[in-house]
Amino acid sequence: MVKKLYLSLTILFILCVGAGAFYFTVYRQAKMELPSDVVMETAWGDEYRFSDMKPKVRLLEFMYTNCPDVCPNTTFQMTKLRAKLEKEHVFGKNVEFITITIDPKRDTPEKLQAYAKSYGVTNGNEGWLFLRGNEADTKKVADAFDFQYRDPGNGMLVHTTLTYLLDENGRVIEQFGMGKERFNVQEVYETIMDEIK
Repeated sequence: MVKKLYLSLTILFILCVGAGAFYFTVYRQAKMELPSDVVMETAWGDEYRFSDMKPKVRLLEFMYTNCPDVCPNTTFQMTKLRAKLEKEHVFGKNVEFITITIDPKRDTPEKLQAYAKSYGVTNGNEGWLFLRGNEADTKKVADAFDFQYRDPGNGMLVHTTLTYLLDENGRVIEQFGMGKERFNVQEVYETIMDEIK
């Protein structure tokens, strides 16, 4: 009797762990998408509506320009990824990058524009959008992806270290880490190319 109870509890535990893993890796991820009612502006001051997006595969990055490490490193890795996608003639046409600042108060349009230019983006029509919104809309977009961030009071934001790959319908299909160690350019490239075939 004790063995049967132990076996039943073990099976129940395994089922619960499996259900939890499914929720966090598949179900919750499938619910992540850009809120269609949010309007942001590009680093060049143009209005950008998520509801007007054309069907493309998109890589979404959250960052802030004062970040001392993981944000600029991830953006730099994305420049390498862009070069690989340009060689295949799919960047801008089939694939687009979106970089959203999580610190719109400090990241003025001028500061965001300077950041974009330092990674070779000189306008909002090159297949890589650098966006900022008001604090409420920024939080709404971040919350849609369970991307957490906060300012401990010194301007050095603590934040989630994930990037998100969205399919042509704007739904998350894969999550990648941030920084040189966790954002593997070749892996992201292959995932994107598999998706657009």
